[in-house]
Amino acid sequence: MGRILSQSELAAVADEEKKQGRKVVSTNGCFDILHVGHARILKQARELGDCLFVGVNSDASVKRLKGPDRPINSEADRAELLASLGAVDYVYIFPEDTPVEFLTEVKPNIHVKGADYTTGQLAETPVVESFGGKVQLLALVPMKSTTALVEKIKN
Repeated sequence: MGRILSQSELAAVADEEKKQGRKVVSTNGCFDILHVGHARILKQARELGDCLFVGVNSDASVKRLKGPDRPINSEADRAELLASLGAVDYVYIFPEDTPVEFLTEVKPNIHVKGADYTTGQLAETPVVESFGGKVQLLALVPMKSTTALVEKIKN
């Protein structure tokens, strides 16, 4: 089994990690063009536990969330890039617009999001809290976002 998981592998791997007493951390996003902001958040997320599961929005989901010109990189490419990073243990591509189903499968001890949100704004918060996990917000790197990079390239 590789580091990019199918839905059928996802819950089994997460359950096994927890059975071994490991703290499971998750995060999610589009990760359309990887940049230093992503790298820092992923590194910080991984430091909160023993293994990091990353949920990646599918191409169709990114298009619904970000518009018809996105994603720039395919879901397969984005997943492979993330899986190659030392901070990332497992990657799962999810088709929904929110990671609720992904989180229901992984049941992380900690779910990480960038501090451009509040826990009250996140559809993930009640799901994560329902199985005893917590949502942790991490500071973003100022002026580092895929949207900003795309605008810079266009100009």
